[in-house]
Amino acid sequence: MIDGPARDAIERAKTGAALPAAAGLGLKPEHYRDILDTAPNVGFFEVHAENYMGEGGPPHRYLEAIRARYPLSLHGVGLSIGGEGRLDREHLARLRRLIDRYRPESFSEHLAWSTHDSAYLNDLLPLPYTQATLERVSAHVAETQHVLGVRMLLENPSTYLLFEESTIDEIDFLAAVSDRTGCGLLLDVNNVMVSAVNHGLDPVAYIDRFPVENVGELHLAGYDETVDDAGERLLIDAHGSPVLPDVFDLYRHTLKRTGPVATLVEWDSDVPAFGRLLDEVCRVETAMALERQGCGRALSRSAA
Repeated sequence: MIDGPARDAIERAKTGAALPAAAGLGLKPEHYRDILDTAPNVGFFEVHAENYMGEGGPPHRYLEAIRARYPLSLHGVGLSIGGEGRLDREHLARLRRLIDRYRPESFSEHLAWSTHDSAYLNDLLPLPYTQATLERVSAHVAETQHVLGVRMLLENPSTYLLFEESTIDEIDFLAAVSDRTGCGLLLDVNNVMVSAVNHGLDPVAYIDRFPVENVGELHLAGYDETVDDAGERLLIDAHGSPVLPDVFDLYRHTLKRTGPVATLVEWDSDVPAFGRLLDEVCRVETAMALERQGCGRALSRSAA
């Protein structure tokens, strides 16, 4: 599954530059000037790759200036890794040009599908976890890494339904794709909470089983809550509010397994003033600092 060029790219990614173990933010146009004028203490910025696939204009001028000062992560939302058809070669080519232009420390995509024939859907749709799906997703991940020349991170989804035909557990599915292709994983803690509550599962047990040795980045976000037709809680991965306490507690638990790792705070709708986002950065940095102190105490006890 892993050919020579892709294997070389994966090995370079493992030993080369990576996102710092710090809190990052999604880069929003309304905050360009705040960032350039104040040089905030943010570990990295992440952009949706599809927003920068044009050749020029103000978005690129601002991104170039910010990239010169900060590590960068590209997060794709339109590749349709789980789609039944072939990957869009033109889309891959645009991604490659973007990666060559900005040399980001990380590139990631979703375990989802969003295309059917020539139709593009404005959603990240779930997949049944079957052997056939595993073969298809693994082939698409391998092709992506080969074309882009980078190791990608694959993100766990937020889901609202389960497929009767699924025969593979989600964690086992992600681990298998990583083993077959050498890709890393992006562990979205908010997605874990959303899916666990929606399906009556234990989010802590999910984190405890996750192959954290392959995790290159964590995501946090806020969710919305409603009720389903049966009157049960239904969480929506909304990205329009602060990280809620239950998700942040789960994040702290995750850090006990991963140690400090690059953590993005996503806030994509109802975007607040930049200072409010910096409050979220401080929360994340405090959690990582406490985990570092805990690790230090544990190492001291071990040495003694």
